[in-house]
Amino acid sequence: MSYEFSEVIETLRMTEVEQFDIRTVTLGISLRDCASHSLDIAKSKIRSKILKRGEVHLKSAREVELMYGLRIANKRISVTPLSIVFDQFREAELIEIALTLDSCAKELGIDFIGGYSALVEKGMTEGERALIASVPDMMAATKHICSSVNVASTKAGINMDAVYFVGKMIKQLAAKTTRAEGCCKFVAFCNVPEDNPFVAGAFHGVSEPDVSLNVGISGPGVVLAAIREAGDCDFGTLCEVIKRTAFKITRAGELIGRKVAQKSGVPFGIVDISLAPTPAWGDSIAEILEAIGVESVGAPGSTAALMLLNDSVKKGGMMASCYVGGMSGAFIPVSEDAGMIRGVERGSLTIEKLEAMTSVCCVGLDMVAVPGDTTAETLAAILADECAIGVVNNKTTAMRIIAPPNAKVGDVIDYGGLLGQAIIMPVSAFRSDAFIKRGGRIPAPTRGINN
Repeated sequence: MSYEFSEVIETLRMTEVEQFDIRTVTLGISLRDCASHSLDIAKSKIRSKILKRGEVHLKSAREVELMYGLRIANKRISVTPLSIVFDQFREAELIEIALTLDSCAKELGIDFIGGYSALVEKGMTEGERALIASVPDMMAATKHICSSVNVASTKAGINMDAVYFVGKMIKQLAAKTTRAEGCCKFVAFCNVPEDNPFVAGAFHGVSEPDVSLNVGISGPGVVLAAIREAGDCDFGTLCEVIKRTAFKITRAGELIGRKVAQKSGVPFGIVDISLAPTPAWGDSIAEILEAIGVESVGAPGSTAALMLLNDSVKKGGMMASCYVGGMSGAFIPVSEDAGMIRGVERGSLTIEKLEAMTSVCCVGLDMVAVPGDTTAETLAAILADECAIGVVNNKTTAMRIIAPPNAKVGDVIDYGGLLGQAIIMPVSAFRSDAFIKRGGRIPAPTRGINN
């Protein structure tokens, strides 16, 4: 790839004025060669490989930051889903492996390692069941480990046994971690991508090489500034403005990702063009939707505005790079977006409206806080609804939900940093217990049979 000097200057302007950064460079590391029937040998192999690869990764990322003057907000690692490599182990042993990963992250200065994961969209092995069951105790014992479970896909349908199991596990996770903070580091998926650089859902897929470097860009502030500058234009013109802006930030993101990969001596994987907000004003997806013309996020028209944004970002990103992957869309994590928080406070944004909006953007119900007395069955039913949207539309959807014990509607929990402020949102009082307790698997839709 070649870059014009003017592109570099424009990138510097976006960085200084419009809060543009590279949200993460995530090094994916396969742990398949660390498999062993001996827990001690497995831990030794993991530690050796993570520290060796991670040290080079961090050094290379810092050199590239200095070279281009462009901040890389997070340096992360993702690993092969542990339930695949260590299926023979059970809860206590899997937690020991997580503790090994956690100590590596602390030693390296990595903020998060993703991959405490299981892929159970069609069924669960004993090892996968043990991994999911161990998540609450694992989160209570570690600081840097993120976990994910894929419970549905367009090809397989929805594993409702896994959905219910996850619902019960989330209740335990909330109870066993301070202020339910463990819930912020766990996500349940439908159609999970295997090259996602963003936590909590990052892991290194089984089809990936031994190591690879994936980059996740950001840039809501850049898009917001472009929309405001465009002023009162029609939708076609507005789409062009967003598309061109996405093109620019994708080019910058791929440049940084390729340079880090080159210096690390690993293959470049993908650039994830997701617009990831932060709690800072001016860096908000909700503000973008309001700049497009809705009075407050969640008002009528919000879903259409989000569809326009998501599609335009994808078109611009795919024009800029041949290697777009991961999630690649607009994230709408409630607690991590100042405008979303304001929408909840105003009453314009509800869980039901968020669910509708997830049908046209990436991920799903993200960083949504609900009352502490929400039942496992209701949590499972909310997850099943998200999975249904993903299965039928052949897209990734997910649920990262927080249920702090004793929390009431309207309470505010400040997690600080990127996690932001979680406002407890109301959940329907009507129950779906009989639906969830049927068990089994909802079959794949006809569109899943496309051979």
